Amino acid sequence: MFEDFRLEYVDIGEIVVRLRHGGTGPPVVLLHGHPRTHSTWYAVAPALARAGFTVVCPDLRGYGRSGKPASDADHTPYSKRAMAADVVALMDQLGHERFAVAGHDRGSYVAYRTALDHSERVGKLVVMDGVPVIEALERCDARFAAMWWHWWFFAQTEKPAERVICADPETWYQAWTTNSPDALGPENHADFLAAIRNPATVHAMVEDYRAGLGVDRRADEADRAAGRRIECPTLVLWSTLDDMEALYGDPVAVWKPWCRQVTGQGIESTHHIAENAAGELVRCLTDFL
Repeated sequence: MFEDFRLEYVDIGEIVVRLRHGGTGPPVVLLHGHPRTHSTWYAVAPALARAGFTVVCPDLRGYGRSGKPASDADHTPYSKRAMAADVVALMDQLGHERFAVAGHDRGSYVAYRTALDHSERVGKLVVMDGVPVIEALERCDARFAAMWWHWWFFAQTEKPAERVICADPETWYQAWTTNSPDALGPENHADFLAAIRNPATVHAMVEDYRAGLGVDRRADEADRAAGRRIECPTLVLWSTLDDMEALYGDPVAVWKPWCRQVTGQGIESTHHIAENAAGELVRCLTDFL
């Protein structure tokens, strides 16, 4: 995987971040979703590097082999604001003043929070298979709850989800069916397996969801009340074989109140675009970036 990329562990202060980076040209950060690691980009990142970009692929805080700080009652250490600060600190360490950021699934929340909190640093934004947290929650109905039930399961603490997941993580995450080595690629699959088998990583990934229903929601509410918007050009991408259109209709319309300039399109793919439709995703990213 990641031919000509460097695998490093970078101390950014509060945590150490595992990442791969390579290429030359304008920098772009790729942020993975749940329960993946940076290796989800194994087919996308080298293609972007060949297209003339410097590509940075970190494990998000708590995920993969990046640092897993102790949490608190509000789950603030796993807020998207904290993860966005990690992205900026990492790019500082790598010497990139201004960069594009693209995120998928949970990574999309980190990506747009980076653009909102650090507008002077982010030149372009790409969000994949995601809408603002507050938009998802305010649109929640019985169908959303039935399709995205894991949000509520992960978020409650009375009967922790970690106990259920860690009892059989490979079955929980469909490691030999939907997320098999054939589907993910053998090396990416091995990295995915190592992550889901680690109870500390499972706990951190669940903390990400707990933060989403509390501190992240409040951050979105405050931004909306203050009239803050994403200033940079934004591209919205979504998997047409997933549930984004069923839940939201036109995802671009959901993003319009949040962005000065936004465009978007669907990609024929199941949820994990980077692994299922890498070629089309690279084309979209290259054209936009």
